[in-house]
Order: sequence, then structure tokens, then C-alpha cells
Amino acid sequence: MFGLSELAVILIVVIAVLCAKKLPELARSAGKSARILKAEARATKDEDDPAAPRVIPGETVPPGTDEPKGQGSRQ
Repeated sequence: MFGLSELAVILIVVIAVLCAKKLPELARSAGKSARILKAEARATKDEDDPAAPRVIPGETVPPGTDEPKGQGSRQ
């Protein structure tokens, strides 16, 4: 009588009708998750590049010195 694709379409329509109030929240959550995943993938890719310097906010390291200057350093 019904094939698998027809049942899938009916199921999607039923879920959309019954959960209409939650759909925007679910879509927003999925978008945030996708952005976080994308950012983490970029960070992982950047970590693999040994030529890229590691940046730590709030600290500066002048060339030729071993100690960072900035927050928390004693001068």
C-alpha cells in the first residue's frame, strides 16, 4: 500500500505539525552546533600547522626573550 518514502514523508509532516513550537529552537540549536563544530575543525587544522604561532590573549613575547610580558608578570 505505502512505500518507505511515502511513510517517511508522512512521518516528517506529522512531526512538523506536532512539534511546530519547538522547531525554531531546534533549528537554532543545530546552527550553533554546526558553527562550533566548524570552529573546532579549523582550530584542529591550525594546530597541525607548525609554522603558525600560538596566540595567548593578554600576553606578549618580544623576540629574543623567554618570559611573556603582560598580565600577571612581575616587572
